[in-house]
Amino acid sequence: MTISLQQLKYFIEVARVGSINQAAEILFITQPSLSKAIKDIEVEVDLSLFQRSSKGISLTADGAEFLGYARQVVEQSDLLETRWLDRKPSRKLCAISTQHYAFAVNAFVNMVKKTESQGIGEYEYTLREARTYEIIEDVKSLRSELGILYKNSYNANVMDKILKENRLTFHPLFLAEPHIFVSSTNPLAHKKFVTLEDLEEFPRLSYEQGEHNSFYFSEEILSTVYAKKDIKVGDRATIFNLMIGLNGYTISTGIVSQDLNGDNIVAIPLAVEDNIEIGWISLSELQLTNQAELYLKELEKIVHPFDVREGKKNTDSSSNEIRQ
Repeated sequence: MTISLQQLKYFIEVARVGSINQAAEILFITQPSLSKAIKDIEVEVDLSLFQRSSKGISLTADGAEFLGYARQVVEQSDLLETRWLDRKPSRKLCAISTQHYAFAVNAFVNMVKKTESQGIGEYEYTLREARTYEIIEDVKSLRSELGILYKNSYNANVMDKILKENRLTFHPLFLAEPHIFVSSTNPLAHKKFVTLEDLEEFPRLSYEQGEHNSFYFSEEILSTVYAKKDIKVGDRATIFNLMIGLNGYTISTGIVSQDLNGDNIVAIPLAVEDNIEIGWISLSELQLTNQAELYLKELEKIVHPFDVREGKKNTDSSSNEIRQ
């Protein structure tokens, strides 16, 4: 017996949704037929590719590696059919989960524009700005192909342990110096740098993490430092509105998006001995799709000039991303 292209497509869909029943509905086949197709693949390769439980199914380590090769085969088949058989390109799929970073959104926009410039008219992309725990769960369960989050000296040991336990790998993107984001009308906006003492009378804004509200999951460094005025928010639009309306501040990478925020928000260096390492996570055994690789290329174009290890700073005023 050999593994057919159709079986590989079935396998990819089951891995994507994490449920035989749900995948069968999407694929318009019966659940027993889909179960048999998956079982036939496992018999053919003599490996258990899925773990079954009452909560559904998830990939084993062998399954995640197999998925990477299956995606490559299906993508190459689609390219062949499109080029030589004049068939309609297949619908492109890509899902990404990220902490609340404007540069992640900018890279997503650039990725979609590049996709459309290639003549691809059908796609289904997902960008989730999520809590830290949810990002890890999304990537672990393949709800998203990759996730974007940060590590620093405080949370690195715990995050590395959690990622290892979930068979996830952290891939560094860039190392940033801590900055605060404030409204351009904030009394601190004219300063060349600020200290923690400068911030004492201003509301500290941070993203709430729900039931997994551990300091290690915080999206902002120095989360354990006491603040007299502390406000938790759920989304990036609200945090920017509160910067303007309440003269609040948040701590982040220093990369401001002019396209998304105009000139209303500025970044000011924060004088602390710490760095923020931004990276992306993925299942350790999983090979990314071409679409996810395209997203990472667009992301690297944006963040590379801000890597303090490179000793660079983007001073091109035409750039979508500038450090104030």
